[in-house]
Amino acid sequence: MGDLTILIADDHHLIRRGVRDLLATRDGWRVVGEASNGADAVEQALNLQPDIAILDFSMPELNGAAVAAQIAERSPRTGVVVLTMHDSEQVIREVLQAGARGMVLKSDADRDLLGAVEAVADNRHFFTPRVAEMVLGGYLTGNKAFPLKLKSSAAQLTEREREVMRLLASGMTSKKAAAELKISIRTVESHRININRKLEFSSIADLVRYAIRNGIVAHT
Repeated sequence: MGDLTILIADDHHLIRRGVRDLLATRDGWRVVGEASNGADAVEQALNLQPDIAILDFSMPELNGAAVAAQIAERSPRTGVVVLTMHDSEQVIREVLQAGARGMVLKSDADRDLLGAVEAVADNRHFFTPRVAEMVLGGYLTGNKAFPLKLKSSAAQLTEREREVMRLLASGMTSKKAAAELKISIRTVESHRININRKLEFSSIADLVRYAIRNGIVAHT
């Protein structure tokens, strides 16, 4: 495989260094950016337009699924591989709904990450073995298993709910959104629950994608 530009996003410096060193074993693969949080990862992906973004699932500000969703909407040429310590059903659901084509457990990174990057760069999917077993075993059966349920003409949100959605989709935590709106964290969480109920969201990735597609946050 020829030249390939790669963005690495993980809030742990040692993990980023380890991934960078692993990628350096392949000729023509260049790390063009590193990010330590989800918001920075989105910004760098938009600015650098890398071929591949390797994203930690658990990052501050926006998790890997939310970042993947924004990249899928705003930088679709960038293929996404998500690194995670967890292979829970919810994590798998969020990663796949967000549009990531690769998922690798951190414990398997030495063995699987290079193969995942190659596969995604070739427009193929790559799942760490545990996830592949679940896919082949019938837990994930295409879109039927994890419908996105993104309704462009869904139940009407109140003006406050739209504002909460805008802040959360732009990368704010509930605490920061509460401070911005001068309301309690509990009130923000209540609005978030109402948003998820009205629009049938099951993850933050759903919320981010809906907010971008419906002009609630800017598409830059």
